[in-house]
Amino acid sequence: MKIALAQLNYHVGNFESNTAKIISYIHQAEKQGADLIVFAELCVCGYPSRDFLEFNEYIALCEEAARKIAAECHQIACIIGLPTVNNNTEGKDLNNSAYFIEQGQVKAIVNKALLPNYDIFDEYRYFEPSTVFKCIDFKGHRIALTICEDLWNTIENPLYITRPMDMLINEQPDVMINIAASPFAYNHDEERINILKDNASRYQLPLFYVNHVGAQTELIFDGGSLVFDKNGVLIDELPYFQESVAYYQLESSSDLKPLQKPTISQKKEGDIAQIHQALILGIRDYFDKSGFKTATLGLSGGIDSAVVCALAAEALGPENVMAVLLPSRFSSDHSIKDAEGLVKNLGCKSELIPISDITGAFESTLQPQFKNLPFNIAEENIQSRSRAVVLMALCNKFGYILLNTSNKSEAAVGYGTLYGDMCGGISVIGDVYKTQVFELAKYLNREREIIPVNTIVKPPSAELRPNQKDTDSLPEYDILDPILTQYIEHRCSPAEIIKMGYDDHTVRRVLRLVNQAEHKRYQTPPILRVSPKAFGMGRRMPIVGKYLS
Repeated sequence: MKIALAQLNYHVGNFESNTAKIISYIHQAEKQGADLIVFAELCVCGYPSRDFLEFNEYIALCEEAARKIAAECHQIACIIGLPTVNNNTEGKDLNNSAYFIEQGQVKAIVNKALLPNYDIFDEYRYFEPSTVFKCIDFKGHRIALTICEDLWNTIENPLYITRPMDMLINEQPDVMINIAASPFAYNHDEERINILKDNASRYQLPLFYVNHVGAQTELIFDGGSLVFDKNGVLIDELPYFQESVAYYQLESSSDLKPLQKPTISQKKEGDIAQIHQALILGIRDYFDKSGFKTATLGLSGGIDSAVVCALAAEALGPENVMAVLLPSRFSSDHSIKDAEGLVKNLGCKSELIPISDITGAFESTLQPQFKNLPFNIAEENIQSRSRAVVLMALCNKFGYILLNTSNKSEAAVGYGTLYGDMCGGISVIGDVYKTQVFELAKYLNREREIIPVNTIVKPPSAELRPNQKDTDSLPEYDILDPILTQYIEHRCSPAEIIKMGYDDHTVRRVLRLVNQAEHKRYQTPPILRVSPKAFGMGRRMPIVGKYLS
């Protein structure tokens, strides 16, 4: 049996595009003599569809698309993923399903049994878990077909009380196929490989795994589809962050070979390199799938906006990036020069719009109310909000989309201005800690100087008052970021973090800042997710909770 794996980029709710793409690859695989082509979980509608799944018409359009796909399968079979109606009166209205299509007909339906309901996953909100497990016979082979999480319960601390493969193995399959929608996090690829390797060796069966690639708003899918032999040896690993199709010959559970040169990477990319690729894909797909072309951002001369500008230029082309320099009376000459140097290095468009007159007008207007009160955070935030007004005016006039440039460290402790530097259409580095931003800047400069060296080496500053430094308000980032990581990613308590050797006062202050800033994060743009625990849909905290505040 010749099997094709199709690792493709889908668009949520774009049935016309998704269906045409699937059919195109069916025809391509058929010409290559494939017997079966495998697509990813919920490929027909895209993942995650979220509350679109509550519309009956949406589910009907999925079924209509599946019929169109089936009509193209005569000399080749295919596996596709889609939501289907649960015909049982008990339980949720839908199943997360896989169709096995052969000779123009749906010959088998497999429903997902293990429904993730943690972090970004919310599948039990929509789907009923399957309790029926049957293999599929095709071309002399017996296939154990599962969907994503169904193979993830082999971990040391199981989340579920069943393992679908423990039941499917009783039917004596000779191959496993798993279709998935597994989002990117910089530490997730190794975990994924280990989980699937364990399944192959545990059940002594070859395993084919197909993942999505592409971004859906804040979620990024990295591809990296995998093939293992029955001993758990990795046979092939499809490219990360790009569409790919690969072919394999399966004669028996012991006879499996790729029909192209395997793309297994002997040297794994480091975290920063992966984050770079993920953010490029995230920006590009956000614009392409939303129908946008041109990005703008406020370019301060600091490292955050420099990194975002460089990423946007790489993702969209420098001609589609408008960098706006918005100096105030506190902006230093070197900051303006650094920003101008970046624009020159990138070749993007730019505008220089000083905001001193704008902020002066606000302060003059408010003088009767402010009277002679000393300069404080009110005047600082007027500057930030003035910049936002200018940037949003340009967006409205010229159709730009504003890129938010706040990093994860700032977002965590609330070091940003609501309706000021926290606004934007998409937050590019909101899941990248400040220390990682520095590493990302150096990575962007790996072949030539893109980000001026002075931008990287100078002390970070918001430049909203004379001689301001970030460290006036925050601990050094090499102290702050590890504390934040332990609290946000690892859910450690203050006592646990202090026991690691961090200063008691600093830890409690930092965690209090994180919790007091929750209301700000509720009002931020979607954040491109690159870590195992990002702010946004995967982290749900009360705004007025007392704990740790």
